[in-house]
Formats: sequence, structure tokens, C-alpha cells
Amino acid sequence: MEKDKINLLLVDDEEQFAQSISKSLEIRGFNVIVINRGEKAVEAARNHPIDVVLLDLKMPGMSGEETLKVLKKEHKSMEVVILTGHGDIDSAIECTKTGAYSYLQKPCELDELLESLKNAYKEKVMNTKKIEEKKMNEMLKISLSDKPRDILRRLREIDKEGK
Repeated sequence: MEKDKINLLLVDDEEQFAQSISKSLEIRGFNVIVINRGEKAVEAARNHPIDVVLLDLKMPGMSGEETLKVLKKEHKSMEVVILTGHGDIDSAIECTKTGAYSYLQKPCELDELLESLKNAYKEKVMNTKKIEEKKMNEMLKISLSDKPRDILRRLREIDKEGK
């Protein structure tokens, strides 16, 4: 895994979808580990430094909800974005209560997904480094013209400071 990229765990049993999204995210500065089952996701998170998880809900074996619970219990600062084609309002509320950063429905626009992943990673960095959002925005010097890739790169630099 490259040190200057954000480590993303993609958990989805739809192989073609997972490979397509993985390629799109890798081009945009993510190290992506693709896993097709919840049990394997928990194991991968134990063995690799993961920043953000992109998690489907409906999979064989351990469900996405169960996977979310285990991941949040074992990795408090890890942020999880739910991306599912099988969700509903009750599921979204339950996942949010359990600790999901955001909840997106498939199909999802790539820009919307990237924005959610960027914000989830920003939250992870703020929580890990105990930085308030106002200070974080000053550190990032965010303007409307900033490119998402540049923001992600700067977040990664802030995350690595002091390690």
C-alpha cells in the first residue's frame, strides 16, 4: 500500500461493480482493498491500516449491518460509508445509530460518492488528531475551487503528521 494514499476497504459481493468502483477510486488517489464478505472485511481491517470502509449491506454470510457493528467496535476512528441497493429508511437510521458516517443508495453518482468518502476521511482525521472542524478547514485552506484530489492529498498529509 502506498503511504501517501487513503486506504479504503471496499466490501461488496457484486464482483463487477466492486472492480469498476475500485478502479475509479484508485485513479482518484485511494489504495483499495476489495473484499466480498463481511467476515473477510473484519479480518482485513485487523491486518491492514484502513482509513475508510465502503460497505454494502446485503452479502452472503455476515451482513453489512453486522460487519459495521464489529468494525466500529474494533476500530473507533475508522469511518464507514454504506453504499447499498437494498436499503430503506429504517436501515439507514439503524446504520447511522451504529456509527455509519453516511448512507448512500446504489446507483450513486461518482461525485456524490467521492464527496462522502472525502468527508468521512476528514472526520476520521479530525477524530484521530482531535482537531475541530474550523481549524481543519483553516489547515486545508478550503475554497470552492479546490479539487477533491488536492483536498484528499492534504488530508493525508495532516493524518501522517506526528506519526
